[in-house]
Amino acid sequence: MGAREPDVVPSGTAPEALEAAIRERLQRVQDRIRAACARVGRDPSGVRVVGVTKGFDAELAAAAARAGVVELGENRVQEAREKIPCVRELVGEDAVTWHLVGHLQRNKARWAVQLFTWVHSVDSPELAHELSRCATSAGRTVEVLVEVNVAGEATKYGTTPERAAELVELAAVLPGLRVRGLMTVAPQAPDPEEVRWVFRALRELRDRIRVGHGLELPELSMGMTDDFEVAVEEGATLVRLGRALFGERPAAGGAGTQLPGEFPGPAVRGTTQRRG
Repeated sequence: MGAREPDVVPSGTAPEALEAAIRERLQRVQDRIRAACARVGRDPSGVRVVGVTKGFDAELAAAAARAGVVELGENRVQEAREKIPCVRELVGEDAVTWHLVGHLQRNKARWAVQLFTWVHSVDSPELAHELSRCATSAGRTVEVLVEVNVAGEATKYGTTPERAAELVELAAVLPGLRVRGLMTVAPQAPDPEEVRWVFRALRELRDRIRVGHGLELPELSMGMTDDFEVAVEEGATLVRLGRALFGERPAAGGAGTQLPGEFPGPAVRGTTQRRG
């Protein structure tokens, strides 16, 4: 179990206190990433943390950026439309690289292109074409990952492993898109070892596509608060962390800044949000 924080940071606290609390949590996360890399002989500089700020307000996201979490992820375009401009006002236009880590509907592709540098959830040819159309119209290039439903869960989005190579190939030639790799969301499990096979399967799928199609695909977006160490051991380059950095999300209907006293450890299970 993770160590207990000395104090709970209350909602509405000063930005400096939020920043200090997040910086301490980030240090613990980075320590765990370094340990996971050491176990398998990886360079920890090859793993980046995406702090998932779904449900939290712009003040917390800005504090995260000042604390060193300079890549932030959002699940919903509508929430991002309200939050990202506020964060940019607080910390500057280029202080944060924004990632869309949740499902993207085609009718929101135009907004996604304007708000996000990265889209982790390209899961169909139709979405790839729409993102390409919107990106070229806006004169932008979007970094994209193909989402793969490795475990075949009916409740999860993502293309099938069998169709992933075809979708990667398509995204690689569409204007306005730069395909960077693959993404997956593992099933919930009481023991992270139970989902190791999912992360390994995504890495092996990426390696096969690399060889068969001559694409680099350097990025693997996989691993969240409860399983990111196993994901790192299996090759993750982007880990999507919400609770590990910011604590439990506020109750539905009210974004907030509160950080809890308990730091999630590697074997602690709580209310798991889908992508952070």
